[in-house]
Amino acid sequence: MLYTVIKKNLYQDSVSLMLLTNHLSAVDGVTQVQVMMGTPANKDIFKNSGLYTEELEDANPSDLCIVVDTEDESVVENVVNETDSYLNSQAEASQESTIKVVRTWEMAENKLSNADVALISIAGEHATAEANKALDRGLNVFMFSDNVPVEDELQLKTRAQEEGLIVMGPDCGTGILDGVPMAFANVVEKGNIGIVGASGTGIQEVSSIIGRNGSGVSQAIGTGGRDLSSEIGAITTIRGLKLLDQDPETDVITYISKPPAPEVREKVVDVFKTLSKPVVAIFMGDKPREAHDNVHYTWTLEDTAHKALELASANKTAGYNFAGDEDLQTIKQNSKQRYIKGYFCGGTLASEAAMIVEDALELDASHEHPEGMMLQYEGHEVIDLGDDAYTQGRAHPMIDPTLRVEKVEEAAADDETAVILLDNVIGYGAHEDMAGVFAPVVEKAKAQAASEGKAFAAIASVTGTAEDPQVFQDQVDKLEAAGVIVTDMKVIGHTSGADTVTGILLGIKAGT
Repeated sequence: MLYTVIKKNLYQDSVSLMLLTNHLSAVDGVTQVQVMMGTPANKDIFKNSGLYTEELEDANPSDLCIVVDTEDESVVENVVNETDSYLNSQAEASQESTIKVVRTWEMAENKLSNADVALISIAGEHATAEANKALDRGLNVFMFSDNVPVEDELQLKTRAQEEGLIVMGPDCGTGILDGVPMAFANVVEKGNIGIVGASGTGIQEVSSIIGRNGSGVSQAIGTGGRDLSSEIGAITTIRGLKLLDQDPETDVITYISKPPAPEVREKVVDVFKTLSKPVVAIFMGDKPREAHDNVHYTWTLEDTAHKALELASANKTAGYNFAGDEDLQTIKQNSKQRYIKGYFCGGTLASEAAMIVEDALELDASHEHPEGMMLQYEGHEVIDLGDDAYTQGRAHPMIDPTLRVEKVEEAAADDETAVILLDNVIGYGAHEDMAGVFAPVVEKAKAQAASEGKAFAAIASVTGTAEDPQVFQDQVDKLEAAGVIVTDMKVIGHTSGADTVTGILLGIKAGT
């Protein structure tokens, strides 16, 4: 039965809501619980998740809404007590923190008078006004906020361009500016490779590979995914490319693109040809063109990083090896297990996996991607769970794994699922131990499959470096100990030999 608790005028940000939801989920007797603010969008999420109650109708956007699914009404009192206790402890911890909290632009300027970048991470409906205030003060803008109208994005970027500034975002997930990580980012040394990217996780993957190879990044400039739309016309992309071309610490420019509008793609390519430095470019989903003078095109993120390393005269180490897998061989013999399911927190990592699977299995899939559906063909699916459709009212899946765990459990229970694909993106801002969350999920799925006389296979990539808080190799080891095949998604596309991932998947497709 569903019970509703509404705490009036008690605003909490998305991360706090995620942490509180996770905390309350552990209360004895709770079947399911969701905590969100009472916005119209969040009410829709309550409805879609089957947790909507009539009491929510009167909730305001500033109200904290808790819906508990439990068979015991007395559990609700425990949930309320745990909520109060948790929020009080968080408030006390905040008061004890030595970090200075400022609540006005004037206070911020007094605290850090020489700042040249403002990072904005607030609800999308309020983000534009604050970004304009930052521009008023001559600050560049890094806008993590999503759900910002495209008209506002165009206004902000046009204004910044006219004033010699740059707006990174909205929905800009990653940046590294003068060695300082912005939002989600990895610990990477300073070096001579510059990056401009419309993809946060694309930047993270490429910069991490560069870092793991002992090289470094001069600047990583995020643009936001819509920068390449016909409405925006690559304003930030072009500005970023030109800035790196003028940067004395950058020797090689790397460009990472989500699928752009065709006319915008050509506009960006024309800019490449005007740059004085070598460019490595990936247009996700497009087969690479022939190199043109100083411009080199690649197909995968791994290829992109390795080409940049080559041009920067840096060392390259060996990548992952794949030597076959017993579970995949078992699945190959099971004619019912035919489909690949991919659940990603990184949009570009999802796009890359979808591209590789589609190409390897020769699928004639649609290139429309509604609500993060990067691949949907018969029973195959690859979903970007970081898409706006899934983050309204909840934390990003790089922070909160709840939705992804549910998807994996559902897919594992499906008799037709052959392989599950995952990404594990670590670094600043990410979950403290994503491998630790998914390892038991995979172990349970494998045990259940074995009890039914079948197999379960999971393939995962890990994006990060040894210096990240979660530690790259620790994450790899935890996943591999649970039976996950840890590899680059590029390996799926290798076609030589029946025991490669592709060879096995083609066997699955053919039912052989």
